[in-house]
Amino acid sequence: MMNRLCKVLVVGLLLGLAQEMGAQTYEQFVEKSFDLLDQNDLLAAGESLKAALRLEPANPNNYALLMNLGTIQRRQGLLEEALVSYSAALSRYPQHETILQNRAELYTEMGEIEKALNDYNALLALNPDKQDALYARGILFLDRKELLRAEEDFDRLLQVNEKSVKARLGFALLEKIRGNFLESERIFNYLIDEMPREWTLYEERADLYFRMGKNARALADVNKVFVESEPTASLYVLRGKIKLAQYEKPSAALDFKKALQMGYDKATIDTLLEMAK
Repeated sequence: MMNRLCKVLVVGLLLGLAQEMGAQTYEQFVEKSFDLLDQNDLLAAGESLKAALRLEPANPNNYALLMNLGTIQRRQGLLEEALVSYSAALSRYPQHETILQNRAELYTEMGEIEKALNDYNALLALNPDKQDALYARGILFLDRKELLRAEEDFDRLLQVNEKSVKARLGFALLEKIRGNFLESERIFNYLIDEMPREWTLYEERADLYFRMGKNARALADVNKVFVESEPTASLYVLRGKIKLAQYEKPSAALDFKKALQMGYDKATIDTLLEMAK
């Protein structure tokens, strides 16, 4: 009964929106979408953009509408639909840097790393100094253990902007993977001194301390994030691992279970829970 009622309400919303939009122009549909976004009404904003696209399917500005529609769909969690919208936008404007970056980020979110790299490669061919793209591609190379290619991107980023915080973060992560823990620690310490309220840095340094066997320091960083920010599933896992190393198995198991509730990979959590028995 409730499902049927919800469907009726949604249909009513769309019919009302259609009646309201009936006599509007292309430009009015677009303006309406901005107003609806300001109200955080993603569903209605998306419908307004679709109405504009239907009204003038050959309008040369449709690439921008499709890009905005893709971003709305991404915010709604409609990743496949967002991909269709971004791809349609790129078919109209293949060398648009923002759309390429948006689709690359979306592919990364979807786990399509090779496709994400292809888009970043295309973007950096257009603009070799694009800082966000250099950093993002470098991080993807790190994930693939292509460390030399990651290093090249972070080096290039420093050449473009010698003060780049992202480049230094990239090098901190790179040195951690290489096992150069002292150098990684030095960079993290510098970054935290510069940005003491960037809580991701504390989580990364805590992971580094854990790898170094400095569990007390690792736990201090983790606890700071728990107090000052909203802990992520990965932070619960890290705290659980630290507690496990300190033989606090029941407490570690609670952290692992919380991470699972937050959507962390079940196979990984199952393995950790076995270790916590």
